[in-house]
Amino acid sequence: MTEGKMMYELCREIFPLNRSITGNDVRKTFEIIQSHIPDIRIEMHEVASGTKVLDWTVPDEWNCDEAYLEGPDGERVVDMKDSNLHLLGYSLPTDITLPLEEMKEHLYYLKDQPTVFPYVTSYYSPRWGFSMTYDQFRSLKSGDYHAVIKSTLKPGSLTYGEMYFPGETEDEIFFSSYTCHPSMANNECSGPALITALARYISGMKKRRYSYRLVLAPETIGAITYISRNLEHMQEHIKAAFNLTCVGDNRTYSIVHSRYADTYADRVLTCVLEQSGLKFEEYPYTKRGSDERQYQAPGVDIPMVCLCRSKYHIYPEYHTSADNLDLISEEGLQGSFDIVKKCITLIEYNKKYITTTLGEPQLGKRGLVPTMSSKETYQETLALKDLIAYADGRNDLIGISKIIEQPVELLIPLVDKLTGCGLFKVAED
Repeated sequence: MTEGKMMYELCREIFPLNRSITGNDVRKTFEIIQSHIPDIRIEMHEVASGTKVLDWTVPDEWNCDEAYLEGPDGERVVDMKDSNLHLLGYSLPTDITLPLEEMKEHLYYLKDQPTVFPYVTSYYSPRWGFSMTYDQFRSLKSGDYHAVIKSTLKPGSLTYGEMYFPGETEDEIFFSSYTCHPSMANNECSGPALITALARYISGMKKRRYSYRLVLAPETIGAITYISRNLEHMQEHIKAAFNLTCVGDNRTYSIVHSRYADTYADRVLTCVLEQSGLKFEEYPYTKRGSDERQYQAPGVDIPMVCLCRSKYHIYPEYHTSADNLDLISEEGLQGSFDIVKKCITLIEYNKKYITTTLGEPQLGKRGLVPTMSSKETYQETLALKDLIAYADGRNDLIGISKIIEQPVELLIPLVDKLTGCGLFKVAED
């Protein structure tokens, strides 16, 4: 089974859950993820409501399993059973009957997308309400409407999980995504699915130069909570970080750069995307919108970029009921996995190399080039010879790749050959 298929199956399983920034369905999501990687331990954390985390406070825990709006004839206009998105997230418990004109204050819709309904939340201000299509809203008849929301909002905890894979050094490569959106496939399910696939891949690596840490937390408040508890360690150890979101569709790829587009993560992901031959879009940090906001905030300064397929806020299905399982695909998820896997491979190999011989080495006696030289064989071995020519300890593999105009995917097996026969060594920093 391909990683794309396994990721899609995981998306399908977690899609129906009514996730929010806290609550039981977040925990159920982690239980499902854990069942897909039973040999890998997800370290779970619960942070109590009321805990101060930087400039924020962990809110009360919210849970809701039933909510609906009945019309004047007693029929249900919208029902949470049909879609979690029909309920405004963090709605207060409610059982009230109001005339239509008063009920309209609690109804949400999209005039410019009249056939879908929006995802709406109110985490930090007390509200209740329902989401519906604009076509539904326009068809509502005068009369009394009965709103029922069987929710609870009380002290509890915020849940997040992390996985750690030690390497040869304590320097870390950090991946994050979030578990806080209900019933949206690309905007929510694809990120945790990719993190799960990466956990499988990283755990199976025969050798890890770097240590790897994978974090799943509710967006914004979860990232802030994680930072508040781990900032010193993160700043000391993280070499490159990647936020993964909206990675399941099959349209394009997107990179949201760091604040100054100058981190190691910027270099790695840009190099992989540029050399992939695939269509991709670049966005400056001013177009940010996910947890790169928190990890790249002034004073935090984690070297992070964000990888998407179609970027959040850009694709028309974003934060609507149209962000369903039809929007993502096995192929789209597989493509994102392949890009991140290439980033990991590049990071593992991206060192400054130096040749061990004085002058140009004799390659033929080591079986690295044909023993008979011709115009054709010269061209065939040019990448190898150029790689050696710039192995002077000044440039890492990304830098050499740009200088000699050869993709890193071609250079990596050549590095293996050259180190294997003793012609390359890693330059000391």
